[in-house]
Amino acid sequence: MARQDGGTRGRVPSWPAVSRPSGAQPQFAAIPTGAPAMGAVSSYESLVHAVAGAVGSVTAMTVFFPLDTARLRLQVDEKRKSKTTHTVLLEIIKEEGLLAPYRGWFPVISSLCCSNFVYFYTFNSLKALWVKGQHSTTGKDLVLGFVAGVVNVLLTTPLWVVNTRLKLQGAKFRNEDIVPTNYKGIVDAFQQIIRDEGVLALWNGTFPSLLLVFNPAIQFMFYEGLKRKLLKTRVQFRRNKLTSLDAFIIGALAKAIATTITYPLQTIQSILRFGHHRLNPENRTLGSLKNVVYLLRQRVRRFGLVGLYKGLEAKLLQTVLTAALMFLVYEKLTAATFTVMGLKHSQKQ
Repeated sequence: MARQDGGTRGRVPSWPAVSRPSGAQPQFAAIPTGAPAMGAVSSYESLVHAVAGAVGSVTAMTVFFPLDTARLRLQVDEKRKSKTTHTVLLEIIKEEGLLAPYRGWFPVISSLCCSNFVYFYTFNSLKALWVKGQHSTTGKDLVLGFVAGVVNVLLTTPLWVVNTRLKLQGAKFRNEDIVPTNYKGIVDAFQQIIRDEGVLALWNGTFPSLLLVFNPAIQFMFYEGLKRKLLKTRVQFRRNKLTSLDAFIIGALAKAIATTITYPLQTIQSILRFGHHRLNPENRTLGSLKNVVYLLRQRVRRFGLVGLYKGLEAKLLQTVLTAALMFLVYEKLTAATFTVMGLKHSQKQ
């Protein structure tokens, strides 16, 4: 996650409080129940979760980046006839070069790293303030996830607007309505957007992004439900933790469900972030509810209901595999870090 497409961006599972194994002397003590609010917000545990989430998301996105390139082309270039992921990737390589599927990698990874750091840190800091060492509930986790998602969207949307444009710069579109751009880098893109379109253009697509905060909420609901059922069966065999394969599979299933439900809004989000379609000249306030509804209706009128799901195959491949790998790396990295520091990372709910 966390991209804001439901990006990426990966979703935080509800990891319980850290506990010490008997006889261990931790170098960093867990925050007591009565600790001040600032202590919980600036806790070492929250920092570990944030760094692990950022590293996990960057690793996963780098591995599956070409799939995201294919997904974005299918969403934005409405006149592209190719429908399947591998066909689009072959066309991109043939027309634009072997490295074209990785165009825009650095700005995307930079945005993703910042986005997931903000999301993981906010989620775990708020959880430390609210739960205070007690077992969390699904309801609390959903509320915390929603709030963390809103904070993430408001702070990092400008980064995603810039990286979307850089990733599509130089692409050979079939749609003549798309106006080409010429940015020299991240800083130059920021400067040109502010100069030519105004500061608010950096928050294009914010409204659908806020709606897409429900994507990780839906993902989390299914992830937690599957995890609880799996752990219950494991208790019978005196095994109370998830394996790497368990985390990978249930993370993939949960993300697939959430992505399928919210995909039409993700498509509109990509179009608004790109911001270079000659569409709806009477309404230039991109990102408003009126524009979201307008673009949804226009998509259905041109391509039917199926048009709302153009690029879904590529999106599912990319986001499901990315989320699954991110969960795996995140879990292993946090567990390893807490073990090295003399803390035990329990998975009991």
